[in-house]
Amino acid sequence: MPLLDLFVTMLWFFLFVAWIWLLISVYADVFRSADLSGVAKAFWVLFVLVLPYLGVLVYLIVRGGSMHERSVALQQESQRAAEAYIREVAQVGSSADELVKLAQLRDQGVLSTEEFEAQKARVLAQA
Repeated sequence: MPLLDLFVTMLWFFLFVAWIWLLISVYADVFRSADLSGVAKAFWVLFVLVLPYLGVLVYLIVRGGSMHERSVALQQESQRAAEAYIREVAQVGSSADELVKLAQLRDQGVLSTEEFEAQKARVLAQA
């Protein structure tokens, strides 16, 4: 029987962790929902706090379908922000690289001094 007791204990522990994860997910979704007013958010928080099992069940029935959509939208916004930041940082390095290439072309005689200055002004205006 000790092995069965261990199994039951592990099962209860797993269910407890899953319950905590579900509770945190519901609270996070309530607070990140832009379509809920402050009063509605307060209602859901109190409902889930006072009657946790019933509150989570009702929340999942009523608003569970759009939880995934809000999560995906948040991840896409984070991805766009990260990509914009990477592009911004990469352009700083590319401006310097482009100036070096333009200087090399001028030194090789491919570009005249006037063409070099015009291209240099264009690169610096973009930065």
